[in-house]
Amino acid sequence: MKLSSKMERCGLSPMRKFNPYADKVKERGIKIYHLNIGQPDVETPAPFYQALRDYADKVVSYAPSGGLPVYLDAVRGYYKRIGVELTRGEILATSGGSEALQMTFATILDDGAEVIIPEPFYPNYATSVTLAGAKIHPIPTSVEEGYFYADRARVEACINENTRAIFVTNPGNPTGSILTPEQLQLMLDIAKEHDLFLICDEVYREFVYAGEPLLSALQYPGYEENVVVIDSVSKRFSACGARVGCVISKNRQFMSEAMKWCQCRLASATVDQIASAALYGMDPSYFDAVRDEYRLRRDTMVRKLQEIPGVICRMPKGAFYVMCALPVDDADKFQMWLLNEFNDNGETVLFACGEPFYATPGRGVNEVRLAYTINAPDIARAIDILKIAIEKYNNR
Repeated sequence: MKLSSKMERCGLSPMRKFNPYADKVKERGIKIYHLNIGQPDVETPAPFYQALRDYADKVVSYAPSGGLPVYLDAVRGYYKRIGVELTRGEILATSGGSEALQMTFATILDDGAEVIIPEPFYPNYATSVTLAGAKIHPIPTSVEEGYFYADRARVEACINENTRAIFVTNPGNPTGSILTPEQLQLMLDIAKEHDLFLICDEVYREFVYAGEPLLSALQYPGYEENVVVIDSVSKRFSACGARVGCVISKNRQFMSEAMKWCQCRLASATVDQIASAALYGMDPSYFDAVRDEYRLRRDTMVRKLQEIPGVICRMPKGAFYVMCALPVDDADKFQMWLLNEFNDNGETVLFACGEPFYATPGRGVNEVRLAYTINAPDIARAIDILKIAIEKYNNR
């Protein structure tokens, strides 16, 4: 029997592919510091749980395919606070940001189409693009340049007859880079001039650390036909397991076509939408406290990494990841060694290997993405373990 060639071209998630090995390590009594996945340990706000307790319908019914009004209105209220007026029809509820990505790529892309994405990028973008029959045309960036890509010549050099969209993550995963208002304006101008979609993954919008304004492509008038925004409660409210997100666009044709996906999968989870709606009522001071915590974790991680000879990294400006090069031959091999042959006083580390974050062959082989979503003392200990491990690995 034959299986899908599209699926066969996809790889396992670098954030999760080592989990079966990690489970066996834990069975041996070894503690693992999880730096591999963006799963915050910050407490999910209490209104989420209160909404769950208050749910009293005798039947858990399907939600409307586009989303429950209570959830759509909560999203509208959030965006109104940053100066963006939306109607319910300009928002589609999704099962997390992941489904929002799948829906968007399926709606925009055809077999043989291309989407321009700066690399390194979140690897699940590649899976969603591949399953849509398309491919990523990468814009190469470097740590030395701060992962800069918002340059007209660089972007336009990637545009060809197959290009359908430009995709940006702002703030960036895995780089932590942030577009300035002027740089985002440039990306919007390029998209409009070339009749392309600009897809903006903005799930990390609150996680900026130098007082930058909350920036969305939706705040720029005149680009309504070009902009599609991906959003989610997962990171913003530390509610990854709720699996509630949304696609937002003022492009009526795009939204009409995307509704076909929504109706095919029937609906997003009813109760989770209700509970997620309650999160949007959080006072803005909630984000101030969360930002302070992540800033501490970021600073701890970068400081400790800079103590390791040969490590190359930069201070991320947003999100909660550090992309760095390690002084090892191959991050995948190093990770397997960390799990199967190494521990320091019964402890080891799990990270996301860097090669799948690139579309350009050969890049990222010795790079890793580290998530600073655990507490600062544990981060410090994890990077100390990494330092010891690198020395022992290279001296084998």
